[in-house]
Amino acid sequence: MSFSAYILGVCQIGREKEVLEECLKVKDVAEGTVVFGEYDVIVKVVTDDVKELSRRVEEIRRIDGLLRTTTLISMQ
Repeated sequence: MSFSAYILGVCQIGREKEVLEECLKVKDVAEGTVVFGEYDVIVKVVTDDVKELSRRVEEIRRIDGLLRTTTLISMQ
């Protein structure tokens, strides 16, 4: 079974690209982009282990400049 998490983040003003670059360095991050609207970045994490998925989400949530996140988890 594969697990994915879509992490929607709100960043400090002007730090969106910097936050995204740091997110993309995290293991198991498949893709990410800067977006406009309620959220500033969206990152997708994919792994086969739900505990590893949780660790990656926690690592991303600690990135400096990231103020708030919403995480959506899917199983395939």
